[in-house]
Amino acid sequence: MIPFIGKKDPLSDKTPLLAIRIFKLSRFLIDQKKEYVISKQILKSGTIPGAMVREANNAESGADFIHKLSVAQKEVGETQYWLELLWRTDLLNEVEYNSILSDSKEVIKLLASSIRTRRKSLHSKS
Repeated sequence: MIPFIGKKDPLSDKTPLLAIRIFKLSRFLIDQKKEYVISKQILKSGTIPGAMVREANNAESGADFIHKLSVAQKEVGETQYWLELLWRTDLLNEVEYNSILSDSKEVIKLLASSIRTRRKSLHSKS
């Protein structure tokens, strides 16, 4: 897998990589499992976080930055829901489920940390 060149922070690296995994999962669900509904849902929720992180990097304010990362965090949570549903319906095996879930948990932690850091920064300026 080719890393995204030029990114300095883990969040800007990890969110596109998660999106790529979700994209490939969506293709697998459509092509191999003939599953068309959840594949679209997880594709949407699994790719939005990377876009929101990119938007946050160009946020108009600290509050805007926090809002964009909060949306990304919610979308990763939704992605985890769809992953669990796929696993519980045997459309995804346990190894695949745990692997992608682990990546999503890492992204959630990075998002939470970034949100916390920015909130502290905003409060210290007031």
